[in-house]
Amino acid sequence: MDVVQLSRLQFGLTAMYHFLFVPLTLGLSVLLAIMESIYVTTGRTVWRDMVRFWGTLFGINFALGVATGLTMEFEFGTNWAYYAQYVGDIFGAPLAIEGLMAFFLEATFIGLFFFGWKRLTQVQHLFATVMVALGTNLSALWILIANGWMQNPVGARFNIATMRMEVTDFYAVLFNPVAQQKFVHTVSAGYVTGSMFVLSVGAFYLLRGRHRGLAIRSMTVAASFGLASALSVVVLGDESGYTIGLNQKMKIAAIEAMWRTEPAPASFTVIGIPDIGTHTTIGAIRVPWVLGLIATRSLNTEVAGIDNLVSDAKQRIKGGMIAYGAMQTLRGHPDDAVARAAFDAHANDLGYALLLKRYTPNVTDASEDQILAAAEDTIPPVLPLFVTFRVMVVLGLYFIALFAAMFVLASRRQLERHRWLLRVCLWSLPLPWVAAELGWVVAEVGRQPWTIDGVLPTFLSVSSVPVSNVWISLAAFVLLYSVLAVVEVYLMVRTIRHGPHAPAQRAA
Repeated sequence: MDVVQLSRLQFGLTAMYHFLFVPLTLGLSVLLAIMESIYVTTGRTVWRDMVRFWGTLFGINFALGVATGLTMEFEFGTNWAYYAQYVGDIFGAPLAIEGLMAFFLEATFIGLFFFGWKRLTQVQHLFATVMVALGTNLSALWILIANGWMQNPVGARFNIATMRMEVTDFYAVLFNPVAQQKFVHTVSAGYVTGSMFVLSVGAFYLLRGRHRGLAIRSMTVAASFGLASALSVVVLGDESGYTIGLNQKMKIAAIEAMWRTEPAPASFTVIGIPDIGTHTTIGAIRVPWVLGLIATRSLNTEVAGIDNLVSDAKQRIKGGMIAYGAMQTLRGHPDDAVARAAFDAHANDLGYALLLKRYTPNVTDASEDQILAAAEDTIPPVLPLFVTFRVMVVLGLYFIALFAAMFVLASRRQLERHRWLLRVCLWSLPLPWVAAELGWVVAEVGRQPWTIDGVLPTFLSVSSVPVSNVWISLAAFVLLYSVLAVVEVYLMVRTIRHGPHAPAQRAA
C-alpha cells in the first residue's frame, strides 16, 4: 500500500470511528432538551431524574467524541498537506468557525448542564441544556458546510499567482445547497440514533422489570421523536438524491449501477448484482420512473449513465489540458492576453487535467489512451455504492416501521404488553450506527477519485511523507481507539446497569 492508500485508510478509519459518537451526541442533546422542558413545565421530579440519567450517558459519549474528533483536524496537516495548502483558504474557514462558535458554546454550557443543578434556577438550567443542543447542531452545521464544499465546490476560484483555490463568495459557500441538504439529513439521522438508543435502553429496563417509570416515559418521548426523525430522514434522503442528480451525476449513476443512459424517466433498481465486466446488472428488479423523479424531479429529463459521463469527462480533460498549458504560460508571462483568454475559457476543467498526473508528468502532451484512462478513473467503486445504498434504504424503512409501532403502543399505554417487540427494540440498538456509517461510505466513496469534486484528485492531495510514517501513525490510532472503545463501552454499560441512581449521576 502506498501513501495515498494508507492515508485514505487512516482517515477513513478515524472518521468512521469518530462518527460513532456524533449521531448519538446530536440525538441525545435534543432529547435532553425535550425531557427537561417537560420537567420545567410540569415540575415532576421524575423528569429531572431522567434528564440527569440520560445526561450522564450523553456526557460520556460527548467526551469520547471530542477526543476522537480533534485528531482528524490534525490529519489534514500531517497526511493531507497538499490538500490543506491547495484549499485551506476555503476549507479552513468553516472549521475555524466551528471551533470558535460551536465548540466553545458546547464546552461552556455543558459544564453548566452538569454542575449547575443546584446553582441555577429551573429555567436557567433548561436554557443551558438548550444551548448544549444548539451547540452540537451548530458544530455539525459548520463541519458539513466544509464537507459540502468538497462535494460541490462553489464560491471559489483558482489563483494562478498563488497556485491555490481562494474564496470569491463566502455566501455561496455558506448556503451551498449540498451542504444544507447534508446538514438536515445528517442531523435527522442523529436524532434517529439518539431515539433508538433511548428506546433500546428503555426496553432493556422493561424486560428486566426495573425503573419502569423512567423507561416508559423515556420510550414514549423516543418513539415520538424517533418516528418524526425517521420520516424526515427518508424525505430528506429524497432531496439528497435530487441534489446529487444536479451536482454529482457520476455518483448517482454509480449508486444505481446505470452504465447507459435510459430514456426519461429512468427506472430505479431495487435489487440486482452489478457486473462490472459486462456493464450490466444481473437479476435486476426495477421500478419504472422512480430514479427519474428522484434525480430530476421531472418525467422528461434523462439521468446520464456511467459510459456517457466518461465521454463527458474525456472532453473536460481535453479542455483542462488547454487550461493547464495556458496556466504554465501565464506563470511566466502574466500579461499574455491569449493565454489568459484560453485559461478563463477552460478554467472549470483544470481539475480534470490533473487526473492525467497519474499517467504522465507532461499533462499537455497526454495521449488518447492516457486521456481515456484518466476519464475512466472518474468512475467510483460501483459495487460498494450499489450495495451500501440499498442496505441504508432498507434500514431507513425499518426504523419508520419500528418507531411507528412503538408510538402506537406508547399512545395506548401498552409498551409492556408485547415483550417480543421490546426484544426487537433492544437488538435494534446498533442498526442506526450501521445506517449512519453506510451513509458516510456512500457520500465519501461516491466522490472518488476526487478530494474536491472536479477540482483536486485524491492522489495529489497527500503529504510527501514516507510510507513507514503513515503505518506507524495508523497503528497508533488503531491501538488508541481500541482502548477508547473499551472505555466507552465499559462506562456506558456500567451506567445503564446502575440505572438512574448511578454513582456518577449523584456526583453530578
